[in-house]
Amino acid sequence: MELGLDGDTVVVTASSAGLGRASAAALADEGANVVVCGRDPERLAATESELSDLDGDVLGVETDITSKREVESLVEAAVEEFGGVDHVVTSAGGVPPGGFADLTEQEWYGAFDMLVMSAVWTVRAARPHLEASDAGTITCITSTSVREVIDDLILSNAVRRGVIGLVKSLSRELAPGVRVNAVLPGAHETSRIEELVEAAVERGDHETYEEGLDSWSDGIPLGRVGDPRELGDVVAFLASDRASFVTGACVPVDGGRLRSA
Repeated sequence: MELGLDGDTVVVTASSAGLGRASAAALADEGANVVVCGRDPERLAATESELSDLDGDVLGVETDITSKREVESLVEAAVEEFGGVDHVVTSAGGVPPGGFADLTEQEWYGAFDMLVMSAVWTVRAARPHLEASDAGTITCITSTSVREVIDDLILSNAVRRGVIGLVKSLSRELAPGVRVNAVLPGAHETSRIEELVEAAVERGDHETYEEGLDSWSDGIPLGRVGDPRELGDVVAFLASDRASFVTGACVPVDGGRLRSA
């Protein structure tokens, strides 16, 4: 399917690893110019180098997405390099696990900045450019926890729902010129899950990495965890003209694990 993204410019936050990186790769593979960012300069440089083999041009910008100033600089760098911004994909790193009694007030504020305000700052900075584009879109990567809570992840359960409220509101406020959607990933074989599986093997919970990874597929009707690129391909589709009548949608990409409709 031709997605028509060739030559478009996309800013993808928190994209030096994980689902953000997979989304950037899918978009660059479609010929889009992609601006990737992250806090770790070595990992960011490696991502920029690896994605440069794809069809689109890639720019890496060292960015802490919990800093409003740095997010604004990220968007400015995209405009300076490519002349505008056609699409924004907001992603964010994980927040601390734990139950209500485990977490400090500061961790609650930190989670809000990481998950919600980073998206707000990115959209605010990019909005004039998105509205000037003939193809403006915003896609927010969140989690299935916005529909069904996950034990011991109260910060994700509570705070990520603010992103969904933002997405639904913006889909109406910015229409018809800019489409706004969210994807709700379930378990994917990201570096974070790899670390957790490897730690479980070291503890003796599983004999092999494959056995440990397979344990994450419990409750997933498709019987496996996702490849991050499978999430990235959905993100690329939502940014494309092929999804031109899709806005305000929250699309699960979880192998069918969610039981809610």
